[in-house]
Amino acid sequence: MLVNTHRPDAIEAARQTCAFLAERGIEFASDRESAEAIESPALPMEEIANANLVITFGGDGTLIRAAHVCSALATPILGVYYGRFGFVTQCRPNEIGAALSLFFDGKARIEDRMMVQTELIRAGQVVATMHSLNEAALQRAATTRMLTFHISVDGNRLARYPADGVMVATPTGSTAYNLSAGGPIVDPRMQALILTAITPHTLSTRPLILRPDSVVRLSMETRGDAVLSCDGQSRLHLFSGDEVRVTKSTRSTRLVSIDEHDFLTKLAERMMWSQSLEVEGD
Repeated sequence: MLVNTHRPDAIEAARQTCAFLAERGIEFASDRESAEAIESPALPMEEIANANLVITFGGDGTLIRAAHVCSALATPILGVYYGRFGFVTQCRPNEIGAALSLFFDGKARIEDRMMVQTELIRAGQVVATMHSLNEAALQRAATTRMLTFHISVDGNRLARYPADGVMVATPTGSTAYNLSAGGPIVDPRMQALILTAITPHTLSTRPLILRPDSVVRLSMETRGDAVLSCDGQSRLHLFSGDEVRVTKSTRSTRLVSIDEHDFLTKLAERMMWSQSLEVEGD
């Protein structure tokens, strides 16, 4: 279990889940930070993925922390929603018991969510490789002026534009940073790469949805301090001449699905599309 320890309601739900599991003789543990809060056995974070199931109590950020560890071993994740926006977590607090029963009975539906692999290439050599569920973003550092980025896809030079940055997002990540940057919303069950500029200084730049087997290369034309960020967690500084290559990852994040229409329901609620607007007459 991984818990957002800043939320008392998430901590209480995790404690109740510990009791639920203990009554059924199911062995459980949590990362060391969560263990102190919920009084459960503790494991190093890197060993969490050795479980049959990982449960997260929090928002999408807590689930993404789990995804970075779990994707290497394809460990399924049950995300219990205690966040603000919450597009990735599916299980509501009152559904935990039913969801766990379905999982232990082998009847739970598992969704495979596409991830991206990001490689930092320096002097022709790959010096870092990262996997992310939401996006890989190359952007200027806070103290650097706007940079000019080069983008190529499958060896074809596609674009050159001044901007604060550029990102390659997954369909799952389309409702995260990509959405804030004006990118398209994509059904998270799809396979695709989403190319979105971050505050571009040109009117012609538009988001682009690419095939999942595309190879996207990003580089900077102008000199300046730039940062490569994956899911807002891993951050690497780039040197002049560095290149970033983004492809579909061989890993995937496996999510326990409660409702196959969950994404559409959340989209209508979060975006307030389901609310009718009444226009008053003069």
